[in-house]
Amino acid sequence: MDPEIAALAGTAGTTVVTLMVTSAWESARDGMVALWRRFQPARAESVGEELEAGREELLLARQAGDDEAEAGLTAEWQGRVRRLLLARPDVADELRALLDELAPSLPAEPDARDVHLRARASGSARIYQAGRDQHITER
Repeated sequence: MDPEIAALAGTAGTTVVTLMVTSAWESARDGMVALWRRFQPARAESVGEELEAGREELLLARQAGDDEAEAGLTAEWQGRVRRLLLARPDVADELRALLDELAPSLPAEPDARDVHLRARASGSARIYQAGRDQHITER
């Protein structure tokens, strides 16, 4: 697979899931549905419904403290966008334009002091955690 398509799908999936819990959600949903309506019209309505269901799932997961749900949902949407791009490579330019339009709505990157790490070890396990770069050299 073309690395550029993979990267674009990754960015799109991450962006749409990140925006699911922001005030820019409707713009993100409408943009994605419009993209599908233009390039795969038969799927547009179901994509809108799937986006809404994903948002509800993510909101419930966040209330329950389920940190893994967002990662799963992100991977799911990255895959959907990747399949759309593989089927219709001409989608790429419009998808880039949509992502550029949505970029200002993305939350700011958290500071290192906003990072929360949790770990549990048992036996003789080792845990290495870092809020940023980490270099480990062991022999």
